Amino acid sequence: MNKLKRNLGIFIGVILFFAGAAGVRSLPAISQPAPLVLERTGEFCVDDPHCFNRLHPAIPMAATAVPGQTIVLGARDAFDGAFGPGSTPEDVVAADLSKVHPLTGPVAIEGAQRGDVVAVTIEDITPDPYGYTVIAPGFGFLRDLFPEPYIANWDLTATTATSKEVPQVKIPFAGFAGSIGVLPGEPELETFLRREAQLAEVGGIALAPLPTGGLPADLCGVNGSQKDRCVRTIPPRENGGNMDVKQMQIGTTILFPCFVDGCGLYVGDVHFAQGDGEVSGTAIEMGATVTLKAEVRKGGADALKMPQFLGGNQLKALEPESFHATMGIPIKAAGEIPPYHKYLNGDKIAPLENLSEDLTLAARNALIEMVDYVVAEYGLTPEQAYVVCSVAADLRISQVVDVPNYLVSMILPREIFQVAGRTSERQPGSVKTTIALPQPAATRTSL
Repeated sequence: MNKLKRNLGIFIGVILFFAGAAGVRSLPAISQPAPLVLERTGEFCVDDPHCFNRLHPAIPMAATAVPGQTIVLGARDAFDGAFGPGSTPEDVVAADLSKVHPLTGPVAIEGAQRGDVVAVTIEDITPDPYGYTVIAPGFGFLRDLFPEPYIANWDLTATTATSKEVPQVKIPFAGFAGSIGVLPGEPELETFLRREAQLAEVGGIALAPLPTGGLPADLCGVNGSQKDRCVRTIPPRENGGNMDVKQMQIGTTILFPCFVDGCGLYVGDVHFAQGDGEVSGTAIEMGATVTLKAEVRKGGADALKMPQFLGGNQLKALEPESFHATMGIPIKAAGEIPPYHKYLNGDKIAPLENLSEDLTLAARNALIEMVDYVVAEYGLTPEQAYVVCSVAADLRISQVVDVPNYLVSMILPREIFQVAGRTSERQPGSVKTTIALPQPAATRTSL
């Protein structure tokens, strides 16, 4: 009898278990908010109520998202539609730089307050079918050596970019948001304005507020109430912005300090691919649709002097299958003042052939060596080689301890080339294809 009761109890227990499980399955799923979508509207930023191109705390929020809600933002290219598939170098000269960068947003994150941290995860990037890379006169890391305009128009797919202007290469998709950030607060804005004005006063390059082309127009335009206090989007700052960090790939999470309530998240200047350094001044620029999510971490903003980011195996996917590398140290020709140092004491710098602990000059030399190598190895023009370096080659700090010569390397993925290099038909080292440093820039044969 006891055995019968025990078996009956087990049977009833099994029935109740499955009945309970069925009941759980029948419960309605917890409803998730629909995605927040801000599509591009109109041809240019000025036509789009969700688009702006200056930074100020008073820029109104375009929408509000709850933490964890999917956010879909239609992002415009960096030059706001100035170029198309048939663009020429003349179009580069005519481009209105006051419209750089059009940004989509800002999006308030519900519950976020000044002093909090917002964690933004990039979930997807869908490229437009057209992209471009330009050399703009007066802009770029080698602006003194490349004074003429140039453009490469790229045909983009979900996986690769090709260009008739650089027919030898095929660039794999490695998309990221060149500009992503949050609105500054009033204290931060005052800091930006003060320190950049100080730099300009001593001859450094700093872009003062420019009302021409400023959006939103009623705040930042020529008749705007804050036209002299809306800062440009060109440099990155503590609020993020135009950071151009290629490692912020799909799947990574970026941590931003919140300086205004709601934080004011925005996206723009999306890149199909870029080399570390973006040396010509542009990557493969494109319009795109960016999907992301944001979570609020209460407090903690004081611990972030700049945004930080984290991820999983994204960096492995960015590494080349095979590569060629050049190196640079801070040496130059006697009498030469590199363009980045002209605002400093030229009397001390000019006679020297070696600068101390100078990563900028080391990076310049590594880049020049790589441009020379690509020209000699693959038969590209200097402009084409410069573009390839900007969209695919990585400047990397190799060491910062061997004084006075800090060393910077530049890594070029060889698999992007669709034609064999010249050294593939001869023994390595049998012919020197690069030009030794130092020598004055004016005498360099490839530039």
